[in-house]
Amino acid sequence: MNGLERITSRIEAEAKSEVDGILDAGKAETKRIVDSWRARIDAESRELAEKNEKAAAEREERLRSAAEMDARKTILAAKQEMVDKAYSLALDKLCKMPEAEKVKLLSELLVRASSTGKEEAVFSEADRGVGAKAVEKANAASGKHLTVAKKTAPIRGGFILRDQNVEVNCAFETLVRLQKAETAGAVAKLLFPA
Repeated sequence: MNGLERITSRIEAEAKSEVDGILDAGKAETKRIVDSWRARIDAESRELAEKNEKAAAEREERLRSAAEMDARKTILAAKQEMVDKAYSLALDKLCKMPEAEKVKLLSELLVRASSTGKEEAVFSEADRGVGAKAVEKANAASGKHLTVAKKTAPIRGGFILRDQNVEVNCAFETLVRLQKAETAGAVAKLLFPA
């Protein structure tokens, strides 16, 4: 081998060594970059998974709370319906009570509701006969001079007591409604003990 070939050979060996070093450095740098991006991707994937899991848990909690609220509303509406039905049944019983009991109740109400003792009592068409007996009994018991009105009222039971411009509404539906306003809570407690 002559001198030129040796120099060329040495230059080739040095160039190959330098190229191998650059390739090794490039491979190492590539591996470092890839590893860095993989770590970053893994971290972001974990972060996204945690956020999604947290968001899903929060959504589930909101949906559960909404469902519980809807259930409470439904239960409350059902309880309110049952309380309303109890008062409706009470009104039906008042309207359908036996005549002797109705005369007694109406006469007592007439005495308590009358302020002047000269009012006229307006009854429903169905209770006109019972009302006349109640007025007679109330007058006998109290010494008042109540009268039965010629006209009837569109009520289910009870009466409306009139004296000129003043009316006292003792219709059964009004009395039950007023009692409901005062006693609905107690009735609900009886119907639905805790």
